[in-house]
Amino acid sequence: MTNKKDIKILRVTHLRGPNIWTYRPVIEAWLDIGELEECPSNTLPGFNERLTAWLPGLIEHRCGVGERGGFLERLRDGTWAGHILEHIVLELQNLAGMKTGFGKTRSTSDRGIYKMAFRTRDEVVGRAALQAGHALIMAAINDTRFDMKATVAQLTELVDRYCLGPSTANIVDAATERRIPSIRLTEGNLVQLGHGAAQRRIWTAETDRTSAIGESIASDKDLTKTLLASCGVPVPEGAVVRSGEAAWDEAEDIGLPVVVKPVDGNHGRGVTLNLMNEADVKAAYAIAAEAGDSSAVLVERYVPGNEHRLLVVGSKVVAAAKGESLFVTGDGQSTVLELCNSQINTDPRRGESEEHPLGLVNPNDDEIKLDLQRQGLTAVSVPQAGRKVLIQPNGNVADDVTDEVHPDVAYVAALAARVVGLDIAGIDLVCEDISRPLEEQRGAIIEVNSSPGLLAHIKPATGQPREVGKAIVEHLFAGADPADGAAGRIPVVGVSGGRDAALVTRLVSTVLRLAGKYTGVANRHGLYLDGRKVTGADCTRFDAAQRLLINRNVQAAVFESNARAILSEGLPYDRCLVGVVTGMGQVADVEDLYVRDEDALFNVVRSQVDVVLSEGAAVLNAADPQVVQLAELSDGGVIFYALDENNDILKQHRAGGGRVAFLRDQHIVLAQGSEEAPLLGLAKLKAATASQPEAVLAASAAGWALEVPTDLICAGLRTFDAAVQKADI
Repeated sequence: MTNKKDIKILRVTHLRGPNIWTYRPVIEAWLDIGELEECPSNTLPGFNERLTAWLPGLIEHRCGVGERGGFLERLRDGTWAGHILEHIVLELQNLAGMKTGFGKTRSTSDRGIYKMAFRTRDEVVGRAALQAGHALIMAAINDTRFDMKATVAQLTELVDRYCLGPSTANIVDAATERRIPSIRLTEGNLVQLGHGAAQRRIWTAETDRTSAIGESIASDKDLTKTLLASCGVPVPEGAVVRSGEAAWDEAEDIGLPVVVKPVDGNHGRGVTLNLMNEADVKAAYAIAAEAGDSSAVLVERYVPGNEHRLLVVGSKVVAAAKGESLFVTGDGQSTVLELCNSQINTDPRRGESEEHPLGLVNPNDDEIKLDLQRQGLTAVSVPQAGRKVLIQPNGNVADDVTDEVHPDVAYVAALAARVVGLDIAGIDLVCEDISRPLEEQRGAIIEVNSSPGLLAHIKPATGQPREVGKAIVEHLFAGADPADGAAGRIPVVGVSGGRDAALVTRLVSTVLRLAGKYTGVANRHGLYLDGRKVTGADCTRFDAAQRLLINRNVQAAVFESNARAILSEGLPYDRCLVGVVTGMGQVADVEDLYVRDEDALFNVVRSQVDVVLSEGAAVLNAADPQVVQLAELSDGGVIFYALDENNDILKQHRAGGGRVAFLRDQHIVLAQGSEEAPLLGLAKLKAATASQPEAVLAASAAGWALEVPTDLICAGLRTFDAAVQKADI
């Protein structure tokens, strides 16, 4: 017999698409709680106290009660181990920096066996959180030690390693808000927004519109300055040098003070400011040459003022941040290194991960060492009490000043991005007051950066966070009305049912091809592109089907799904324009997945209708009573079809102004209310196709839902030969 104080994890599945639980990816775990079935939380001595001491954040879980503290109320009243584990896993993910909130746990028909699902943004992190949660709940039940700090640290490391960076995640979240689907293409930050021919791609702040030439120009600081100056953009005077002696000669020609930086540097690396003498200039040259990819170094006039970073997206400035110099104050006892750690690096905004808008400061870095040297100090010097020591004059841009930017400054910044040729750019400029034109204060643009950092605008140290992800998504999908939900989407048709589902997918694809769409099909018989068979393997699985959505040629996609695929992986698309259900399938096909009756099967197949877009339609077989019940679940319209025009469901739906398809005297008829549109007789179809009239009706109704003209629907049906399809299998 299973130990009373034991929970077994029987199976763990990552459902990557819409599923029986939710529209989003989840991890589903099957749990055997054994004799804990007889021991809810209020019967386990000290359990609730130990659990809430380790996870005080559980008070924020609303659970089924619907208010703060709801889950704790359930704990006090008594709830079961599977439900508790669900909330533990969610909270562990939250503590690791991966915010999630959805979870559900349901019992099965077998005693003590539960299915638990929880939202996760990454499979690796989710599985690790599940294992950690299991260890935690067992420790709370058995009153044994649990190292919470080490567990959260380990999960946080996994989040940093496997999840999208905060900048990319901000863009993806903005796309999701606009109902634009996304597909992560690599383990890094390369993400596809949209499907098929309507897709765009991002790599953090780079897009598929970002010019490679523009990036090359931006990486050459001297060329950038030359181009900007020729277009009237204010830039500091300067020149490229290749030795320390030449750097000093140029500094004397320009006039002190000067700035020395790599020609091909970025992110402020190798930059030294406000240099006043020969020794410092030559030392700064060595630092810049080491930081860059060549001996070429830029010597420029020092522009007094504060450093600013303006983010240009498309043709306008969408965010601006201001920086300030970093200082520490001596106490007569601590070294400069110790002062940096106690006065600067304790700032929670500083860290080594992408979650931190500011980096840690190390006074042993070459640029800082030079600034300290100019003050007669080193990292191990002990400044006298009250002495203010300059640590870093630049690289601390984190205070939002977007609302202060003068229109003339914004215009010049946007012009600089266009001159270089970047659709998204970080414009670094120095001036005393960003609310005044640059020419009034001898301000200048000092750099144009491709792939700019976004975190300072998403999580500024002070001021208002800016919706930079939203601005980038609007730039990528310019011209698409956010209200119509069509941005980034191609027509997607999902077909679920029995043996004729595959035939329906091929019929629908033929109709779409004749309507001028390069159409892909993924069904049990293979993968097809514009009518050409690419593979004969079963392509109802997630990865195989997603090949269509990644393909830039595909203008419409048709998928076959079934209950087993939905239960095992989820649907391969987030939403569909048309969802066709020809039948419910057989319980026997999924009985091993704890789907043991018709009601349970209904809850699986309903996923096909749950994902229909509000502007789309569900096409349902009116001759199947269970399929008919799916109609109320459609966010879009409903088209019923049946062989018999006197079918009661068809008559009722038509009487209410709904759309229906049926046969009359062996002719296909589409009708809405009193209006009818006869298509063609079955006798005009290929014999093998005409022998399956229900599939023909379903495809005709789907074509209607897709707004394909009736003459093209007829042409598609006439040209398709089910016998050829059968031979092709």
